[in-house]
Amino acid sequence: MRTLESNESPLILGRMRTNPAIARPVSAKPKTGSQVAALPFRMTEAGLEVMLITSRRTRRWIVPKGWPEAGSPPAADAAREALEEAGVVGEIAEKPFGAFHYLKERKHGDGMNCRVNLFALKVTRQRRTWPEKASRDAKWFPFAEAAALVSEPELKRLILKFGAQHAPKAH
Repeated sequence: MRTLESNESPLILGRMRTNPAIARPVSAKPKTGSQVAALPFRMTEAGLEVMLITSRRTRRWIVPKGWPEAGSPPAADAAREALEEAGVVGEIAEKPFGAFHYLKERKHGDGMNCRVNLFALKVTRQRRTWPEKASRDAKWFPFAEAAALVSEPELKRLILKFGAQHAPKAH
């Protein structure tokens, strides 16, 4: 956050109009965001597993997610988040498997409603080191356990749906 200089009016900073007679926010719309996420998965002898990571602040289990970059395909952005946050690389789906919503807590205590497009990522490799390794835990779980561990109800349903569609069928 920038500090005001002695000759500046507080009305010219942030999202306020510059006319001091009309001091109101430029936009009355609620703040919303759009993010992308990866659902890293692999097949093992035990069945379908999903990788979850911990959030940096609250340490709850989540999927790798973040803000898309301008001009970059959303699937590529989801793959980038998986690499940065979980150290995994692989084959990313071109289209999202689904979407979920959550309230992103921000530094100043306010929240932002976010819609997150979830892209399946078939993991082919996990690196030994990655950018956020020191600030997060990353762990593989059977898909049903992963669904039970995440907080967002829509994400739980998406993980269970993905597992039902991709887990080996019992004969």
